[in-house]
Amino acid sequence: MLQILNSRITLWLLMMLPAVPMVATLALGRIDDGGRDATEFLLHPTGEFSARFMLLALALTPLRMIFPTSKIVRWLMARRRYFGLAAFAYAAFHTTLYVIEMGEVQAILGEFWSLGIWTGWLAMFIFVPLAMTSNDWSVREMGQNWKQLQRFVYVAAVATLVHWMFVHNNLGAALVHFLPIAALETYRLWRSFRKMRVQTF
Repeated sequence: MLQILNSRITLWLLMMLPAVPMVATLALGRIDDGGRDATEFLLHPTGEFSARFMLLALALTPLRMIFPTSKIVRWLMARRRYFGLAAFAYAAFHTTLYVIEMGEVQAILGEFWSLGIWTGWLAMFIFVPLAMTSNDWSVREMGQNWKQLQRFVYVAAVATLVHWMFVHNNLGAALVHFLPIAALETYRLWRSFRKMRVQTF
């Protein structure tokens, strides 16, 4: 049983589960008799799952500080890059649906500079190099530069929050997802700052 849980295939299958009904809905084309378009309908859930996997990956470092002996947190930490890749996969799905929904390059460019739109593109552009370097070879070859590159995920997180708030005009749902990670990151920074002060003195 433990071997199954530790399998990469099992983990990827679990992370892909939310996409199964999405793909099925997309295949139907319409989601009800009112003619609502499945592509437009799926824009929010695909973006939401991208944000959730990103936030899970971000939460693991501060959680490890809070629960240093937790086997669950250590298990998750060992697979953190997979969660980042899942975030990218759902973001790519989200972006593809958006491009299909808009239909024309001119339409996409026409609203590109709206705050809720360019922040979404910024997050996606950051995800690309992060996903491309989420492998053991890149970690070895890039050394310390790998960690510096991966820190851009915090910029992507802020951009995602702004994108969510302004596109969906729903501050409550965005804050429900992002306030916990903000609290955890504040704690992480406080711990790091306190450690630096102790080392200085």
